[in-house]
Amino acid sequence: MMKSRCMRRSKFPGSLAKCFLPLFLVLVAAPGLAEEPKAEVPVETFELANGMRFLAVSRPEIASVYAGWVAHVGSANERPGITGISHFFEHMMFKGSKVIGTTDAVRDREIIEELEGVQDRLRAAYRRQRERYRLGEIDDPFSDANRTEEMLKLEERFRELVEEQRAIMVKDEFDKIFTKNGASGLNAFTTHDLTGYVISLPANKLELWFWMESDRLSEPAFREFYTERDVVYEERRLRTESTPTGEFDELFDSMFWQSHPYGWPVVGWPSDLEVITRAQAEEYFATFYAPNNLTGILVGNFDLGEVKGLAERYFGRLAPSPKPVPDVVTLEMPQKAEKRMVGRCDCQPQVEIRYHTVPFRHPDSYALEVLAGLLNGRSGRLNKTLVLEQEVASTAFAQQDSRKYAGLFSLAAETRGEATPEVLEEELYAQLRRLQEEPIPEIELQKVKNGIAADAFRRLQSPFGLLFQLILYDGMGDWEYLNNWSEKTLAVTAQDIQRVAKTYFKPENRAVAQYFRKPGAPAEAPAPELAALTPPMRQAVEAQIRQIRSTDDIEKLQGLLQQLETHRASTPPELLPALPVLERELLQRIEAIKGSGDKATGGAA
Repeated sequence: MMKSRCMRRSKFPGSLAKCFLPLFLVLVAAPGLAEEPKAEVPVETFELANGMRFLAVSRPEIASVYAGWVAHVGSANERPGITGISHFFEHMMFKGSKVIGTTDAVRDREIIEELEGVQDRLRAAYRRQRERYRLGEIDDPFSDANRTEEMLKLEERFRELVEEQRAIMVKDEFDKIFTKNGASGLNAFTTHDLTGYVISLPANKLELWFWMESDRLSEPAFREFYTERDVVYEERRLRTESTPTGEFDELFDSMFWQSHPYGWPVVGWPSDLEVITRAQAEEYFATFYAPNNLTGILVGNFDLGEVKGLAERYFGRLAPSPKPVPDVVTLEMPQKAEKRMVGRCDCQPQVEIRYHTVPFRHPDSYALEVLAGLLNGRSGRLNKTLVLEQEVASTAFAQQDSRKYAGLFSLAAETRGEATPEVLEEELYAQLRRLQEEPIPEIELQKVKNGIAADAFRRLQSPFGLLFQLILYDGMGDWEYLNNWSEKTLAVTAQDIQRVAKTYFKPENRAVAQYFRKPGAPAEAPAPELAALTPPMRQAVEAQIRQIRSTDDIEKLQGLLQQLETHRASTPPELLPALPVLERELLQRIEAIKGSGDKATGGAA
């Protein structure tokens, strides 16, 4: 299953709906969830002269269209110095175009150029600051306390220009145009391998989607380019620094991946974000957001002939990149020794074990997915043994994460009672040894296969879930995985599982993270409804709750309530316990905002 990041802000374009999107993506559109044998989704495909491809699934029985597009670029395509730029573009794409989002397009462009001149001088100042840092003259090149007089003057001019630009901006105009025309769920997400954009809209507004999306691709504004970094920093604080294990998880990622670009976070390193230039961004955009690196995807009620005509009219005007899109060429070095990390945090003691495995579509990925299925679930081996029988863990799970270029298999568990991370680690190894040494009973194997097929069949009935799976699989290199995965998965044998367990689960191929409770930190029990979630999923939900409580925009909160209800039918069972909790938090926050408003206005309606 792929791990995706939610790096959005509390108001559009980083609405709460966007922050919940990766939760649904992880579970609704996860690799390893396939249709029953021979039950294929009919996908029509066509390609424009500029290289942009389209996937279309007709669902005439519904009244709307779920539309999206995927850019085949993620954080793995970056390099040191510009980490985080893929995710940053996700923000930029909601700033509109040269004409959408401003009341004065000419002055808007002039201000953007002036801002770039100020930033050029600031970057030169930062070069001098980094030199002072290397010489030991200052302890932090980005600290407010170390700003020079020149930097303070430049920053003051920068703020003046920003305020002037905001005075002529039309806030959230891109979103508002869609909303006024009956669309909902405008959203985006960035992962290590791809960037996806989605929306649902009435079938009779499909041409609006073609115009709006092609407009922001043909004439991107890059408006508020430098001030948006503050938004990214706030996201990092919410998603990484404010979660119990967030910064340790980031450290563990960079330790696990020795050479591969999966080792840096999707949000990027803060020092890179400080100095990324608009020129670098424009070059990156021209390379990775060219039509020959994009795929448009439609699921719903439409006429294919009309769709082809609209695609040619609007997206056909985009010029392809004259240079080929560079491939990710750095391979992960074979690991020669076990890696270990010990962290202390305000958290329940826990352990995570990772092994290097295989990427998306590798022949061994299918057996590893089924192996994870044997370990997971209420009747899975981890829950039966560690949670129910031995009572040493409150939760335990396994996951095969096949990304585009490389993969990993992880096992994790939280302690229960007097158990320690060391105890959990040994019990997890014991379960792996069983898989390596004991044949898998056929009835147990078949039960897992049946569960996978039935669950995936249900999810493919949702046009929302189908759209995401097509975005995900096409973004990782092959949308047809949607239709051919089941045959390969159901062909997995007990011998295949034993073979991959012996091949990949070796001491020298693993990294281990143990987390202990920081001295003096209280032992806090999760909300009862969330106790059954895996630790990463529970932490993600708890992060959403924190963001709900810090949001003051009633319209966005109400929109999220509608989103939760819309996608309830396609929500997998694993996430269902979280929905009442989220709804309760949303309603309480809405009432609190209304109450404070009443007090401020003396209770006037």
